[in-house]
Amino acid sequence: MKIRFVTSNDGKAREVAAMLSPLGYELERVNTTYPELQVDSLESVVGYGLDWLSAKLEQPYIIDDSGLFVHALKGFPGVYSAYAYKTLGYNGILELLKGVEDRSAKFECCAGLMLDGRRHIFTGETEGTIIEAPRGSDGFGFDPVFVPSGMSQTFAELPLDIKNRISHRGRAFSALASHLAQEGHAGRGD
Repeated sequence: MKIRFVTSNDGKAREVAAMLSPLGYELERVNTTYPELQVDSLESVVGYGLDWLSAKLEQPYIIDDSGLFVHALKGFPGVYSAYAYKTLGYNGILELLKGVEDRSAKFECCAGLMLDGRRHIFTGETEGTIIEAPRGSDGFGFDPVFVPSGMSQTFAELPLDIKNRISHRGRAFSALASHLAQEGHAGRGD
């Protein structure tokens, strides 16, 4: 089954393809944009994006929005993570946390699927810690400064298969794949 993935982010496209391809889904990346509302929830951003794209794309298609929520920064950058990364980078977040003892944070992902004229939204999260200096060269965005709970490596140091098993995006897209299977939209043989 072919599914269009609307993203301009190469890293996201690689991660999602690695999760869905073994299940028999052919991911077609669509490098287009849609308005991202500046609101306080990832679900609102994804819901609006799914609806906005419905007149422009053949179904099924998926989108996602993710955010890094740093507890000491009252959840910042949160839904503004992409903008914060573009303007501050992870060094800016490290600077904001300089001297701060509580470095706990979480990544959240909201994956949206438009299928048969209906939208479906799946979420995933991963708790962890912001370290004091970046490590690793894989991944993207804030991955080099985020160590998931129970791990000693950053997302940027983990092999992709392990990252996809424990990450916020992996959890959201795993739920999406399970939904497709339950709805009878198996990847193999369609």
